[in-house]
Amino acid sequence: MVPFNPLDWFRSSGSQARCRHALSHQPSMEEAVRDVSSTLGGNAADVALVFVSSHFASDLPRLLPLLQQRLHASHWLGCLGGGVVGTTAANEAHEVEQNPALSVMLLNLPGAELQSVQLSGSDLPDLDGAAQHWHEWVGLKPGSSRSLLLLIDPTCSGINDLISGLDYAYPEVDKIGGIAIPHNAAHGSLLCADGIAAGAVALSIGGDWSLDPVVAQGCRPIGPVFAIEQAQRNVLLELSDGERRDSPVACLQRVLAGLSAEDRELVQHSLFLGVERQELSAGAALAKLQRIQSESEQPEPQADDEQERTFLVRNLIGVDPRNGAVAVAERVRAGQNVQFQLREAQASRQEARQLLQASRATAATKAPLCGLLFACLGRGSGLFGGADGDVTIAREVIPDLPIAGSFCNGEIGPLGGATHLHGYTACWGLLRHAPLASSPS
Repeated sequence: MVPFNPLDWFRSSGSQARCRHALSHQPSMEEAVRDVSSTLGGNAADVALVFVSSHFASDLPRLLPLLQQRLHASHWLGCLGGGVVGTTAANEAHEVEQNPALSVMLLNLPGAELQSVQLSGSDLPDLDGAAQHWHEWVGLKPGSSRSLLLLIDPTCSGINDLISGLDYAYPEVDKIGGIAIPHNAAHGSLLCADGIAAGAVALSIGGDWSLDPVVAQGCRPIGPVFAIEQAQRNVLLELSDGERRDSPVACLQRVLAGLSAEDRELVQHSLFLGVERQELSAGAALAKLQRIQSESEQPEPQADDEQERTFLVRNLIGVDPRNGAVAVAERVRAGQNVQFQLREAQASRQEARQLLQASRATAATKAPLCGLLFACLGRGSGLFGGADGDVTIAREVIPDLPIAGSFCNGEIGPLGGATHLHGYTACWGLLRHAPLASSPS
């Protein structure tokens, strides 16, 4: 772990919540910095979020010093992306792909408890050890954080272990973010404090503010839900549907026989597998219940058999024609359920819209101050057939929402009670003012 300055922790004492945003398409870094700085003004902020396209990779070490000559914030965090999401001074939200771009968002969050940390990607504490070791390694006290904005360098080793360890140490904390984009320069892809970082960087958000996570995987199920009868590590050997058992390839062939010609065409390049998640731990469940009670929310009771099934969508990576086995990019075990999935634009739009509507409907507070979007490089115009696909959906649900973020090499967000590294998803963090019942008025 890279040590952090203990003075970075504070409770914002500002009186008014504010979100300022700027998006520049200027081709040089100096011009882009001048562009966003003139839009944002010189008033100090609690947090500065900076997302920059890979066109500026070689100049990345110069970016924060240039910005900090003109802008003032207590916490700086950002990353290099394959594309940039930002909002202009005219409050137009855009996804900028294949072109130079710099997106900066300044936040004033009265009543927030904020802490920045830099984490090494190596020498992680033991996942079988005490959670206290993780608390000491990360530098965040249990209970101090409600949400964690997490950005990881693509060269970081043990990414999945890092995410699992953060879940183990802070099960009650929602984690949202992504993996930055790799490049050939001899420095990292992350922005933190006043320079470049590798490993991982995070902003802990506590007090009266939190990030409401929304994870849209962009797939629709096809065929029945199959039970895994036999599996080895990440290889499916036998599936069952009721009393019928067969190889995964034979099961898929039956599913394909019932599809339309259009869907069979999609299968050639957009077929995935959903693995059902049922690992909501007792600790995470208890933390969620305590948080709901402290925020005075009253969720409607739901019977176990009425709870929505949650599938983690994963790539299919190989087939063994000898026995009909299928390899998937996730460890699986007998007793789990799986379902084949198709990824396509209309399903992605519908899912994202429904999830954002559900978040809006269940929020106990007014509209979010802003939205942070971490989208897969495979989304954007490649999926939707045009620019601004995800931000347009969000603004249909939450009009005028300021949005910033990045196209990532992998997205981080919670699903089924645990945080996962996703692909092809849109992971949202909706920043809300949601004072705890015990917070001073």
